[in-house]
Amino acid sequence: MPMLQRLSTALLVLALATLAWLPASARADDGLVEGHDFVTIPDGEPLRAEPGKVEVVEVFAYWCHVCNDFQPVLAQWQRRLPADVAFRYLPGAFTQNDAAARAYFAAASLGALDKTHEPTYRALHVEQSLPARGASLDEYATLYAGFGLDRAQVLAAMRSPETDAQMDAARRFIMAAGVQGTPTIIVNGRYRVIGRSFGDLLRITDLLVARERAAGAR
Repeated sequence: MPMLQRLSTALLVLALATLAWLPASARADDGLVEGHDFVTIPDGEPLRAEPGKVEVVEVFAYWCHVCNDFQPVLAQWQRRLPADVAFRYLPGAFTQNDAAARAYFAAASLGALDKTHEPTYRALHVEQSLPARGASLDEYATLYAGFGLDRAQVLAAMRSPETDAQMDAARRFIMAAGVQGTPTIIVNGRYRVIGRSFGDLLRITDLLVARERAAGAR
């Protein structure tokens, strides 16, 4: 369910022209316009609040080709984040039996995301050693065994009550935030970012982080 689509030149010009005609009262001091750059999430809460931190969550799916394209751009952006920003990946657990989401949570519980996260994208979208959609828990366990993990441990982690709970929590957060596809960025549980390109998505995210930082300082 990828959300981020590349607009044609004509549509982009139309979007910018529409923005130019918005009344000044619709623009915040940072230049962002609600409904155009972001959506405010009613009663939104962070996925995992940390004192003094602004949280940024990317809702992603390994099978999503736009998420795959976005990942290297996002990784580069992450490397320059200030210390007061807490970045979190959240797999799009739209259903309880999503094996890709369970694989992510299993790898996280085993402290192995540095071995599995980007290689999983590569396996699905470049090497095609795993089907992009519909891969089973067994297939993910075999894939992760190839990354150096213990296959039985991966399977046990994917089927564990802890992963069940994480899947439930992820789905609740996703539904509360109004996420309809991937990739989607949520800032501090309060804003769902709307972007027309990867760069635009991250530019808006940076501005919303600054907005939340200023609100916290007040």
